[in-house]
Amino acid sequence: MKITIKKDTRIFIIIIVASFLISSISGGIFGYYGASLINNGSFLIQRVSSDEKETGVVPEEQKVIEVVKNASPAVVSIVATKDLPIIEQSYEDPFGGFLNDPFFQQFFGNQSPFLIPKYEQKGTETQQVSAGTGFIVSSDGMILTNKHVIEVEGADFTVLLNDGRKLTAKILAKDPIKDIAILKIEGSNFPILKLADSDKLQIGQTVVAIGNALGEFRNTVSKGVISGLARSIVAGTDTSSEKLEQVIQTDAAINKGNSGGPLLNLRGEAIGINSAMVVDAQSIGFSIPINEAKKGIEDVKSFGRIIYPYLGIRYVLIDSDMAKEKSLPADYGALVTRGQSQDEPAVISESPADKVGIVENDIILEIDNQKINEDNDLAKIIQSKKVGDIILIKILSNKIYKTVEVTLEEKQ
Repeated sequence: MKITIKKDTRIFIIIIVASFLISSISGGIFGYYGASLINNGSFLIQRVSSDEKETGVVPEEQKVIEVVKNASPAVVSIVATKDLPIIEQSYEDPFGGFLNDPFFQQFFGNQSPFLIPKYEQKGTETQQVSAGTGFIVSSDGMILTNKHVIEVEGADFTVLLNDGRKLTAKILAKDPIKDIAILKIEGSNFPILKLADSDKLQIGQTVVAIGNALGEFRNTVSKGVISGLARSIVAGTDTSSEKLEQVIQTDAAINKGNSGGPLLNLRGEAIGINSAMVVDAQSIGFSIPINEAKKGIEDVKSFGRIIYPYLGIRYVLIDSDMAKEKSLPADYGALVTRGQSQDEPAVISESPADKVGIVENDIILEIDNQKINEDNDLAKIIQSKKVGDIILIKILSNKIYKTVEVTLEEKQ
């Protein structure tokens, strides 16, 4: 049988076949390239990995989970306790029972209306007075924390491990310049945190903080990014304050009690020691770069204490405005000057600077051919040296340039 197809019908069939071919080709192309972002940014299609289907988490979340799981055993809570007096309140009759006389009882009854409170100590009891965080950096129990965490006079310190153990801690060293302290617990094979190179940090890098939040919620985790680097702040407690240089700023939540805990990268390495927060702001916290603590750890291992070289002067950095204001002969360097009181001399007696003849109003221009300015502070240069190092100092004294050799001594 011969089938005859009308002209209109043929056109209709051709259109259907063409539509089918175009749809097939388009679907293949889109299926191949559909996992990429369209250039106009209007939509994004991503393939879901089998791991994500099974765990319900995306790759970054998985990294954070792994960091917390692996790092938490090395993060500890540090509790300070003291024996405090137990005070009991009682009342006494200032008239010494005078109102017990039957005559007065008819007016005031059996209870004196003139009782006054009296406070008496009834022994002592051990009470928690503060709490912070630390993390183990050596398998034999060396713990890194903040100096302000353990600056509680007359206190005993207990370390609470992640596995529930409570161990007595002793203070090995307090950094005389930075807010860093090192404790020790007895034992072996403790889990440790690896220390990163904090000189390689970048703004925007994802970070994780772990700590004893509010001194109550142990191993609390927060996540954020590095918000800034090389910040200078003045941080303080109720009793003291100090200037911290070159600190890391982060928006990862750092609460009271987090002090001394680690700031971690997504490899689970400690990049900083959480140290301070801005009380009147949101999501602004600061950590001491971990490279600042490495020297202290090595010093304690080698000398049993943290040591720093010192020059023995007080100074202010010179800039162009100060040079004009004071008619100084140089617009950079460190002007040797006394403090605000007579107890703050420009040059400390018998210091390395004093021994080579540096005096008030001298301008220190260079140390080891490094020009001193706001980006290269004198203290930063000195702290990069070691006790016993001999340095070359270029000085402008009474408009005369001279260079002297100075042997750095230990800061007491």
